[in-house]
Amino acid sequence: MTALPGKTVSHSRIQMIHRPQPDETNTSGVLHGGRLLFHLDTAAGMVAMRHAANRVVTACVERVDFRLPVLMGDDLVIMACVNMAHKTSIQVGLRVETINPCTGAMRHAATAYFTLVALDEEGHPTPVPPIIPETDEDRRRMHEAICRRKAWLERLNAC
Repeated sequence: MTALPGKTVSHSRIQMIHRPQPDETNTSGVLHGGRLLFHLDTAAGMVAMRHAANRVVTACVERVDFRLPVLMGDDLVIMACVNMAHKTSIQVGLRVETINPCTGAMRHAATAYFTLVALDEEGHPTPVPPIIPETDEDRRRMHEAICRRKAWLERLNAC
């Protein structure tokens, strides 16, 4: 099998903006956590699909840290990029910021890591290109992703 050419992190990096609506929030005007997960999964899928140039499915939500509530009326900004690509899987890192459109105040609301698997036409896992980090930040994120994967495999094998 021929190795796939690598792709840069910037090749698939995205930013999504969404304004939460009343039907997505609770009685306090705070975005439901499940709705935020929906938006995160959508963004992670877009990034992974761009990187793999194939269909992808979410295999694992590795971690989600809800730091601050997302308020109705604020702009929800999701920044997502590939942290690591393994044989058939892609780890996507996501950062959620909220912006008050009236004041411009920005808050870090959440951080998440999703792993997605690329699928061929028959629905079987298929190889993905390696990533080419372009910045020190990309290299740091890739190193941390490798450490998270190693720790996850150790926990899995301990069971």
